[in-house]
Amino acid sequence: MHHEPRACSVVVGLGSHDLGVADTTAGLYKQGFASLIVFTGASSPTSRERMPRGEAVHYRERAIDLGVPESAILVEPRARNTGENITFSRVLLADAGVVVSSVLVVSKPYEERRAYATTRKLWPDVEVVCASTNLTYDAYAKSIGDERLVIDMLVGALQRLMIYPRAGYMIEQPIPAAVRSAFERLRADGFVSRLVPGTV
Repeated sequence: MHHEPRACSVVVGLGSHDLGVADTTAGLYKQGFASLIVFTGASSPTSRERMPRGEAVHYRERAIDLGVPESAILVEPRARNTGENITFSRVLLADAGVVVSSVLVVSKPYEERRAYATTRKLWPDVEVVCASTNLTYDAYAKSIGDERLVIDMLVGALQRLMIYPRAGYMIEQPIPAAVRSAFERLRADGFVSRLVPGTV
């Protein structure tokens, strides 16, 4: 999204298999961009082995290891997708009495646009700023250790940008023709494991 980080009411780290999200969230907190963190996420087939206690719990542990005080972290351990990440985090913050006017959403690098579009749809009254770990594609694939998985996830993330607005899950986002063409080529080449079930 090429957003410049700025001070927000809260920073929300979206759960995934990528522990780098926790690192980036902790870094933004320590730089003073927010005084409160929410880590959100249960577990998924891609994270269960790496994070058996759940994504949000592992993210919290990582942030504490990086020097974030326990008192600055709220954990939302049930969300299984981006929509639930946002919806459940919003409820958690409201229940805690936290007034939110802006949210700094941290995701995997290739999920920023999905995170933005989903948050804008489900939390329309807050300003949304997106952030992620700043890595090249090659460096990111190496950090994950499974390039095939990364490409599958990229294809799945793009498909959701194309079909989820019609389902009411997110706002529309512009998708250039060249990007759509790349999606079709990768899908034809078999990168389909992360496509929405029933659409392969």
